[in-house]
Amino acid sequence: MPIDVIMPQMGESIAEGTLVKWFKKPGDPVERDENLFEISTDKVDAEIPSPSSGTLGDILVQEGETVEVGTVVATILQAGEAATAGGAAEPSTAEAAMADATGAETPSTETAADMAATATTAPATPAGDGTGNGAKGVSTKEELRRVRSSPLVRNIAREHGVDISGVEGSGLSGRVTKGDILAHIASRPAAGAEKVEAAPPARHEPERHVRPEPAPERRTPVTREPSLPVAPAAAGPRPFTDSDHVELQPMSIMRQRIAEHMIASRRTSAHVTSFFEIDLTRVDELRGRNKESFLADSGVKLTFMPFIIKALVAGVKEWPILNASVWNDQIVYKRDINVGIAVALQQDRGFGLLVPVIRHADELSLVGLARAANDLAERARSKKLSPDEVQGGTITITNPGVFGSLAGTPIINQPQVAILGVGAIEKRVKVVGPGDSIGVRTCAYFSISYDHRVVDGATADHFMLVVKDKLESFSDPSLK
Repeated sequence: MPIDVIMPQMGESIAEGTLVKWFKKPGDPVERDENLFEISTDKVDAEIPSPSSGTLGDILVQEGETVEVGTVVATILQAGEAATAGGAAEPSTAEAAMADATGAETPSTETAADMAATATTAPATPAGDGTGNGAKGVSTKEELRRVRSSPLVRNIAREHGVDISGVEGSGLSGRVTKGDILAHIASRPAAGAEKVEAAPPARHEPERHVRPEPAPERRTPVTREPSLPVAPAAAGPRPFTDSDHVELQPMSIMRQRIAEHMIASRRTSAHVTSFFEIDLTRVDELRGRNKESFLADSGVKLTFMPFIIKALVAGVKEWPILNASVWNDQIVYKRDINVGIAVALQQDRGFGLLVPVIRHADELSLVGLARAANDLAERARSKKLSPDEVQGGTITITNPGVFGSLAGTPIINQPQVAILGVGAIEKRVKVVGPGDSIGVRTCAYFSISYDHRVVDGATADHFMLVVKDKLESFSDPSLK
């Protein structure tokens, strides 16, 4: 009997995934654990292996389609089996006999995916406020599925004060998708509309009426087109005319996610950035003396990054507010120091970005930090990360200096309150020594972007002074 290939649940909070690319076509032989297709989710991109050896049968979800977890995306045929004309495997003899005996229909792909989505997203005990954080007052299974939408949808609902249970959903089993919630927000009357007449639309852009799409009669699988990263009301005028020579290309799923997260962060945090120039000559000398033995002993190259992480950890220990989060009117101090390292991923027309996390960075030696940073970066570029490895960060480092940038003002990675930027590390002529002599030093500009709601400028500067002192006075000949 054909084996179903399903959209996997790549993390507890992930409810759907976009099928980006098929590596095989129907009729191609596949081996167990051979990469079969690539997906993109709210958290991470990943290549999904085949669950069995055989021949790829019908492809039920095409490239670019977004479906709920648990949806059957294809079938794997065993020896002697053939794909069905309808695009789905035929029921087995035992299933058919049971259907005949009970008068019930054989479960369809929709039912199987529906049950999988319910099993992986339904809470054990209903509790919440109707905004997607729970299911208070939800009594039926259909209402529960609608309320339990993706984290992105719930965040949008909270920001705009929308009760998800009152939104008509077009997703699987009535679940509210991002397109549904944005359409609902765009269709609401503006505050004070009963008193002030709405301004006419601009002459350069025709008025648009947005309404939710009706739920399809058959939802197997349910798909949606990639939507804009911001609500339609925030979209500006069309940036080109009919006579302009332009090319329109949809954003990739990763680019949409980056856009959503960046805009949400700017809306959430009061961003301020401070800059420090740090002398890395001592670190550079340590690397030069020890890089060959370090590579021989540990199997990894000794870069500046583990030294920078060590200095960051030292700063966090003295100023733990930089390792915190904001929750309503409370500050959440994180006892674990989990350092996110931003990794640029080469794409067709630019770069994408992932932030894998080094957990318990304060418990690792230089060797451990070097191994962890190199391993996570390599697996991020080869799309081998799991969702757990890009979650749970408490503070982030981004290193645009590898591309030549002298300095930058990075956007905070929510729900964190600070992100450290590292500029280009280069030789500079400086005034050094007690006699004000001229010398050549290895230096870099470091920036710290912080959330001014809870981190004041003096606090951020004292934090950076600890980082600076640690790097400029680094003295660990054992490099342990």
